[in-house]
Parts: sequence; C-alpha cells; structure tokens
Amino acid sequence: MQIETVPIRSLQADPANARKHTRQNLRAIERSLKRFGQQKPIVVNHQGQIIAGHGTLAAAASLGWLEIAIVRSDLQANEAVAYAIADNRTAELAQWHTDILAQQLASLQIDPASPHEACGFDEQQMQKVIDQATGLDHDPPQHQPVVFQVLVTCDSESQQRSLYESLTDEGLSCRVLTL
Repeated sequence: MQIETVPIRSLQADPANARKHTRQNLRAIERSLKRFGQQKPIVVNHQGQIIAGHGTLAAAASLGWLEIAIVRSDLQANEAVAYAIADNRTAELAQWHTDILAQQLASLQIDPASPHEACGFDEQQMQKVIDQATGLDHDPPQHQPVVFQVLVTCDSESQQRSLYESLTDEGLSCRVLTL
C-alpha cells in the first residue's frame, strides 16, 4: 500500500455513495482534522473516485485544504462497493467499553491542554458517559420532559423531501408519515 498526496480537486465523490454525512458529523470530522491532521488516507480507485473517506474529503475541503493523502485500491466494481459498505458498517457495529471510555474522557476533561473538543464528544455528552459509568445518572427525574410534535404541510413531495433532508442533516430525529 502506497500513500500519495494529491490535490483535492483531482478526486471525485462516488455518486452512488450510500453514506450520508450530517452537518454535525462533518463539523466533528473538521475539528478532528484541524486538531490532529489527517491520520489515515482516504481510499480511491485508480480514476480518483472515492471508495471510502467521503466525509474526510468534504471536511478537508471545507477547511480549505488543497491536498489530501490517499491510497489507491485495486478493488473493482462490486468488490469496491462491498468494501465501501463494509468500511462504514463495521464502524457502526462496534461498541464502546464504557468504563474505559469514561476514564479516558474524564482524563481529557481534567487536562486543560487536552484535545477533548476534537474527540467527537461535546462536554455534555462526555459528562453523560462519565455519569453513566459511575452510576451518577440515576437521579430521580424532576419532571416529565415535554415532547413536541410538529406537522408541516408542504406544496410538493420534492419540498417535503428537501425539508426532511435539511432537518436530518441538522441532526434532528424525523419521521415520515404516510396517509
């Protein structure tokens, strides 16, 4: 495997990429790239089309990077598609060892010079993991949270689709109801 550095503009996204990156996800990748740099190359085919690493490329481009590290894969057709899916799916299937994660997050909180803002957890999420691991999250609820439901009427199906995609890109949980 040979790592190359190429101009970002020389690469093309796979139009059939099944993975969707929310703005929240891209901001997390941007923070990581800004703090740690690119620690692993993206995977492309020999024509420069991305197989794995669409989010990394998008985040790097939004940071103004002109070049990015890649590795060229010999995988073709369905093999490349299967690898792209596996690259994303295998990460989803992993689970955290919550006690160890809580210890690591706590150590990042203690050290003011630590890169905790770039690890993908905000302060509230970090505290929640720590509280769950230490059993401090079992305080009785003060009140029942209010759940709001919003019904939006759109003029067309394409407007509905656009609104749904925009809201989910913002990290909101949305459901589509059919009548």
